[in-house]
Amino acid sequence: MIKKTLYFGNPAYLSLRNAQLVIKLPEVENNNTLPEAMKRQSEVTKPIEDLGVVVLDNKQITITSGAMEALLENNCALITCDSKSMPVGLMLPLYGNTTQNERFREQLAASLPLKKQLWQQTIQMKINNQAAVLSICTKEESKCMHIWANDVRSGDPDNMEARAAAYYWKTLFADLNGFTRDREGIPPNNLLNYGYAILRAIVARGLVTSGLLPTLGIHHHNRYNAYCLADDIMEPYRPFVDKLVFDLYCQYGEDVSLTKDIKAALLSIPTLEVRINKKRTPLMIAVGQTTASLYKCFSGELRRIVYPEF
Repeated sequence: MIKKTLYFGNPAYLSLRNAQLVIKLPEVENNNTLPEAMKRQSEVTKPIEDLGVVVLDNKQITITSGAMEALLENNCALITCDSKSMPVGLMLPLYGNTTQNERFREQLAASLPLKKQLWQQTIQMKINNQAAVLSICTKEESKCMHIWANDVRSGDPDNMEARAAAYYWKTLFADLNGFTRDREGIPPNNLLNYGYAILRAIVARGLVTSGLLPTLGIHHHNRYNAYCLADDIMEPYRPFVDKLVFDLYCQYGEDVSLTKDIKAALLSIPTLEVRINKKRTPLMIAVGQTTASLYKCFSGELRRIVYPEF
């Protein structure tokens, strides 16, 4: 079952009652001009088991410890945002799988050659998916992208990822003067940042559910990054976010900002339809298949990670 994403951009009080997330709006409850019946109707409940991602984007949101505990026990990713509405924090469960200790050992014991081979597969799929985005959005075949994907060696020592990325961004937003992919760059970098943050939370949640440590990457190694493995595994999924952002850019123009409608569109990322194992499925479900296959690579059951494609 596809898990739901809840976004809170206004003051709210979140609590737990009978395995339900209870949502109350202080602005309604404290309004003495409204009838009591309307105030009672404003209270909403959501089954905890249906939730996969919860985004808190207001400084006046209160959430009880019981509600947080129930969300985390249900493997729900809890995202907090800063004053600019950009995701700044991520809370995940410590124990997401019944055989977690065994899976940790398999992950820790993974050899360097295996990690390099897995990174090779990851970058090959990322570049091929980027080529598909260019074909869809710009009508260019971009044969060079497929050549670079085929040329990726174990561990990508030639940095084909960077070569492909330079061409990809230059071509995708060719009509946007001065665009470069930079976190602090001009729009639609702001949309890409937001979308990637949501994607990162989905992948980190999937890794925890599969009993893996999101910290220990197969390629990324940063002493200050708690989600190196999530950053690795999300790479082939980024083009799906890019395609969504490109569509929003075409619809709203080059000065597109993070409005309510834009956020709503980006929060649909978990439900984006992707193709994996020759079947169409929501992105969040596909991530679960990817992370499950990653564990099987660590344990020796598989030799390839299962990734989505266009």
